[in-house]
Amino acid sequence: MDTDPTPTNTPIAGNPQWFNGCAIAGAVLTVLVILGAWGLAEFEKGLDGLGQLEQSGPSGSVADPLGPGATARYEDGLEVTVSRPRPESDGTYSLTVTYENDTDEAICPGGESSDESVSEYGPAPLVVRAGRSLDDRTSGYSLNWLNSRESAAALMPPLGTDKKRTVPVRIRPSTNTKGISVTVEVDPPAAGFRETAYFQLSLD
Repeated sequence: MDTDPTPTNTPIAGNPQWFNGCAIAGAVLTVLVILGAWGLAEFEKGLDGLGQLEQSGPSGSVADPLGPGATARYEDGLEVTVSRPRPESDGTYSLTVTYENDTDEAICPGGESSDESVSEYGPAPLVVRAGRSLDDRTSGYSLNWLNSRESAAALMPPLGTDKKRTVPVRIRPSTNTKGISVTVEVDPPAAGFRETAYFQLSLD
């Protein structure tokens, strides 16, 4: 006669049911932690507004500008990339500013008025100026934005969601000294707040 008082269906260490239960509990806990972290991140975005820059390297601020070829990434999905300036045979330089709209709605990169969409001095949705990002506009040299009307015209039409647009920029510096700095400021208009992204380039 079997007198073992231990019930055969009691989960104990070494029992496969015990291991399965722990594995399921661990998986559920992991999912809850991931969902909690995602919810917290979304909550923080809501507090900040979706016009904040979200960078893994330089922040893109005036004190920590992005470099040539870098991309400014906004929390709402807008991305703006400024190319490296390319020297031309006539002493001018060409670069591009590319907008990629991964937001949920169309945006107007140039704002409401073509007369105010670009500037060599600022403020405007797109500024291309002489000097480093922290300079107070007294760099000792200047730029002539040769195709500012073309650039403004490219900025004006609405940019639909999941669409990309490249704005051409052609500039002539007042000096042919190699290595002088150029700052590009990108401030796409928004219904709410959107940070200005700064890029610092070198004319080599």
